[in-house]
Amino acid sequence: MAHGLDDVETGQAAALPRRATDRILAFVNDLVVKASSAALVAAGFVLTYSVIVRYFLKISTDWQDETSVFLIIGAVFLSSAAVQAMRGHVAIETIVGLLPPRVNRVRQILVDVASLAFCAFFAWKSWTLLHEAWVDGYHSGSTWGPPLWIPYSLMTIGMTLLSIQILLQVIDETRRGSHPR
Repeated sequence: MAHGLDDVETGQAAALPRRATDRILAFVNDLVVKASSAALVAAGFVLTYSVIVRYFLKISTDWQDETSVFLIIGAVFLSSAAVQAMRGHVAIETIVGLLPPRVNRVRQILVDVASLAFCAFFAWKSWTLLHEAWVDGYHSGSTWGPPLWIPYSLMTIGMTLLSIQILLQVIDETRRGSHPR
């Protein structure tokens, strides 16, 4: 007993903020997946428009490539946390079937911790890159020349959300390991 609370009450109290965080992140992930889907469709329309206009009307479009790249960058980076929440990333399942459940759980935690370290570092570097692009006014080198803070912000937000998602999964896995069911 700690301060008059038994383990069950303490566990339930600790789980409340976690559930709220899960709900918030699930809501954000749902919005992002819908926006990412729309962005991919928009990128398809932009590229189709570009091909039609260039082929039939012989009009040059200098904005379509970067626009579609920005849309795809946003879709990929922003939706990565939602994919991670479903454990939908590419994985090698052969090892999973060979390992005992306890060893497999440790393997999963180690993989998640390594992924968290990489993604957190990537997110941090993305924040510094976004800051540089914003402060120094970086623009693309193309004739259209859009500001680079746009794709950098999409990358930054996506990697930050992915890092948070992995962190929550690591916390969940370690809690599950310390409180056997």
